[in-house]
Formats: sequence, structure tokens, C-alpha cells
Amino acid sequence: MKRIVVLTGAGMSAESGIKTFRDADGLWEGHDIMEVASPIGWNKNKELVLDFYNKRRAQLLKVEPNLAHNNLVKLELKFEVSIVTQNVDDLHERSGSSSVLHLHGELLKVRSTKNECLIYNWTKDVNIGDFAKDNAQLRPHIVWFGEDVPMLSKAIEITEKADILIIIGTSMQVYPAANLIHYTKSDIPIYFIDPKPSINESAFNNLTVIAEKASTGVSKVVAKLLKEVS
Repeated sequence: MKRIVVLTGAGMSAESGIKTFRDADGLWEGHDIMEVASPIGWNKNKELVLDFYNKRRAQLLKVEPNLAHNNLVKLELKFEVSIVTQNVDDLHERSGSSSVLHLHGELLKVRSTKNECLIYNWTKDVNIGDFAKDNAQLRPHIVWFGEDVPMLSKAIEITEKADILIIIGTSMQVYPAANLIHYTKSDIPIYFIDPKPSINESAFNNLTVIAEKASTGVSKVVAKLLKEVS
């Protein structure tokens, strides 16, 4: 059974109503990115950071997976599928995908500020005074700017084994995630789905660019791949 690796970014969840990473003016819901997504911002104003993620968590619980998420699940009928996502939502899991790796953390989890391995599932607000079992303040289980990406080595390992690579809804500008494409075996088919693609088909061998939103682009690629193995 061939292995498909799917790399997804903010455009994957946009049609579910999840806002993309930041607006055209560089702000994230009115905040400078470093205020709400960096250790410096956390140390400066913990209440602001917690409130920011509390609102995002509440929004996530009100949305549903979209057609793109649901169509990816169909590939598991004929392929071994691994999803590596930059997204912190759980929409891949809710749609039924069985193998999802989150590079940048998960919004519905929190962790100790002292022990990054002390992680809890969490669906309500986090407040100052909410402690882990080690009596340390809880923080969002999110990889912030300036922090290591602990799942990167696992993501590289997964990508190296791909027979087919599908990239959906990412600018290919956020590192180190953008480097994953360079770990694939040479000449495997690569599909890049994004309404405003940042790379063209001359950039890689066997690259097919589909300049469409996730729902329509994924539908086309899934139909093509399933037909090829039917």
C-alpha cells in the first residue's frame, strides 16, 4: 500500500471558519504576533495571552470540519495516509483521519510551564491560578515563536517515507515546516493546493499546482488518486 503524506496549513481550515494565521496587516486578531505567540509576550502579559487562546478555543468548539477534511479521509481506503499539520485545531481528527501530527501544538491541550511533557486535554478557559500537577501555571500547548518544534524530527521521518506528497493551504513560508518538502524522495508526485500558490511547477519534479481553495482542490486530487488505484 502506497504512503501518502499530507502537509496542511491555515488554508485547510479557513472554510470551516477558522481565521488564517494573520491578517494582511500582519496582526493576529488585532494583536502583534509577538504579544500572543512568544515566550516574551507570555512573560509580559499572561492574562492577555490566556484570553487570546481562550477565545480561539471557544471558537474552535463551534465549527466543524469542511469538505476538504472529509475528503482526505477517503484516501485511507486505498492508501496509508499520514497528515502533518501546522494547524492547532482538531478538525482533521474530528473528520476521521487516523494519523495526525501537529507541528505547532494543539489548541485543545494545555501544559505545565515547568514540564513540557505534563500535558492535559482542555476544552474550557485557562485562567491565572490554574495549575498542573507540579503546581506550575498552565499555558496553551502551542509552539510559540522562538521555541523549539519538538515534533519536527518525527515529521521529517514521516515525510521521508512518502510515495505521494499533498500540500494544502500553506504559504510554504513558515519554517521549519516549509522545509519538509525537501525531505521527500526524488521524483515522487507532489500536489500543491492553494488559491494563491507560492511555488510553481518548475520548482520540483512531478509537481502539480492546483490554484484552488482546499475544498475543491482536495476533491480533485482525491478523486484522481483513488481512480488510479481502482
